Amino acid sequence: MRGVTFTAVHVLARILLGVAVVEAPLHSTVWRTIAIAVVVLIALVWGGYDGIRDARANPDPDDYEDLTVRWLKAGLLAGVVSGLICWILGSTVLAGIGQASFFVELIAGASFTALLVFVPAFVGAAIGRWLIRREQNKNAPEDDWSVHTDHHAEAAQ
Repeated sequence: MRGVTFTAVHVLARILLGVAVVEAPLHSTVWRTIAIAVVVLIALVWGGYDGIRDARANPDPDDYEDLTVRWLKAGLLAGVVSGLICWILGSTVLAGIGQASFFVELIAGASFTALLVFVPAFVGAAIGRWLIRREQNKNAPEDDWSVHTDHHAEAAQ
């Protein structure tokens, strides 16, 4: 699901980027930055949602789902498939899409896309889990050890 969605997001971003660069070539850096930012933001938010959902479902951090591998697979699928689709589109229909050679698209382009999906999603998941743990720790009663050490700290003063 994640890989297919990010394949569509990346292909759409590349198509819109190609159209924008053809229409306003002097602003190509701005358009590229916006396209990358959109992909990164979507991955960050979705990864954060996964992290929040996982932390709520598993009170013990040892029971967390393996979101790292899940997002790595999604990034790799999105990279390879979107690279192939963009190469086909650039070779046949949209000459302005800015595709490279077939092997460059499937190796370098796919790697870059995989990182654009994986890294922000991983960071988002970590932040989501951290936010839930922080919320749970604020609401949790103090355990005997913290009360015991606080009592000794007060007595030492």
